[in-house]
Amino acid sequence: MDDRFNTIAGWGLFGGIVALGLSSLSGHYFLADKKHRPEKMGYAIEGVVEEAAAGAEAELPLPNLLAAGDVAAGEAIFAKCKACHTPNQGGANGIGPNLYGIVGKPVGKHAAGFAYSADLAGHGGTWDFATLDQWLKNPKAFAAGTKMSFAGLPKGQDRANVILYLNSLGSNLPLPAAEAAPAADAPADAAASEAAPDAAASEAAPAA
Repeated sequence: MDDRFNTIAGWGLFGGIVALGLSSLSGHYFLADKKHRPEKMGYAIEGVVEEAAAGAEAELPLPNLLAAGDVAAGEAIFAKCKACHTPNQGGANGIGPNLYGIVGKPVGKHAAGFAYSADLAGHGGTWDFATLDQWLKNPKAFAAGTKMSFAGLPKGQDRANVILYLNSLGSNLPLPAAEAAPAADAPADAAASEAAPDAAASEAAPAA
């Protein structure tokens, strides 16, 4: 019995020594005991961050998305919201407030008799196009205490379509002017203009 106990104790001690050694080695390898961060943090997951950044850069400004939007497409997306919201004039409040005529109305106050969350009721401002875009993108980021469990619409065009549909529900506010596309790079234009006179001169030169 004593021999078995000694064997178990010996293996346990050996396992502890191995674990301590591995912990020390991994700490030195990953610079865990250093006061300063390593130059390269962990392993990069290629493509994920780059694609997210590219998607954010590629999204058009809201006025342009509204100009290219579709009310019918917004109504189709809004079908998911009808479990909590009514869109018709004089419609009753449900889990969420009635949304008829919401565009241009005060945030957290437009539906009489509805018990808004304190964060939304105290937010201030009006439901203009930009504010609705922020809300639809991430309600919790807009008002952390909101009662709405909807996660948001990540695609800018989907949000623009829903905003157009909401605007058609008795608000009909004029849309903001679309932003002009960025001009082409000046160096490329300058090079083309310099090449044009040279080409014209060569065509006008008499044959030898």
